Amino acid sequence: MKRVCMTLLSFALVLALAIAAQAGPVLKMATTTSTDNTGLLGEYIVPQFKKDTGIEIQYVAKGTGAALKMAEDCNVDVVLVHAPAAEKAYVDKGVLMDRTEVMYNDFVIIGPESDPAGIKGMSVTDALKTIAAKKAPFISRGDNSGTHKKELALWKSAEMPVPDKESWYVSGGQKMIATIIMAEEKNGYTMTDRGTYIKYADTKGGNPALKVMVEGDKVLFNQYSVLAVNPAHCKDAQYDLAKKFTAWMASPEVQKAIGDFKLLGKQLFIPNAKK
Repeated sequence: MKRVCMTLLSFALVLALAIAAQAGPVLKMATTTSTDNTGLLGEYIVPQFKKDTGIEIQYVAKGTGAALKMAEDCNVDVVLVHAPAAEKAYVDKGVLMDRTEVMYNDFVIIGPESDPAGIKGMSVTDALKTIAAKKAPFISRGDNSGTHKKELALWKSAEMPVPDKESWYVSGGQKMIATIIMAEEKNGYTMTDRGTYIKYADTKGGNPALKVMVEGDKVLFNQYSVLAVNPAHCKDAQYDLAKKFTAWMASPEVQKAIGDFKLLGKQLFIPNAKK
């Protein structure tokens, strides 16, 4: 009986080692909800990176603020986010390194087709002032995401306090698609990145209830970057895997694939890795 038990134990150990070897390396990543909501992450990046490198990506999609905190807490090896000022602050703190710009899109303010506040075609500053003056419902992400950080910066640039005590201003604390749906239900306005808006429009058969009201202002530029967790900050950070992911995202083949990723015939992200 003892010999049988030892044989079974040995077999179990060999099997476990074989499964572990077959599983291969795993890169842990925190990213923003827009890369996930649009489908770019799940439909292209994750499976193609595994196919090209043999490295599996395990990811969590959160607001950029939460993604950066996961890096600080040593819970991930790499981040793919879109809040440049916050990213650079984490680099300065020694949490992140090797910031590499890989793609961009832009932010847009969307609202009901009837445009009850009359903001269509306005500058961002004029639109925000008009929404506030008319007390039109505005749904904020309210979650410290990259989009939320940008929204707060836009109120500041409009020389207005964030109206978070006003009844017409709703801090949803939700991801982007959920925030858009909330704005739709309240016949109000919100701000989103264009990629997520196109995804939302696609789920509505190309005819969404909320339309783009404000766009094209240079302050609405939305840069996405990859940053590796600094192994000097997190001793177990898999820096080599993070470097491979960064180089892969910036490669000509992947940059082309990002540019080719479309819904409703529209480009969701524009590649811009430095050559």
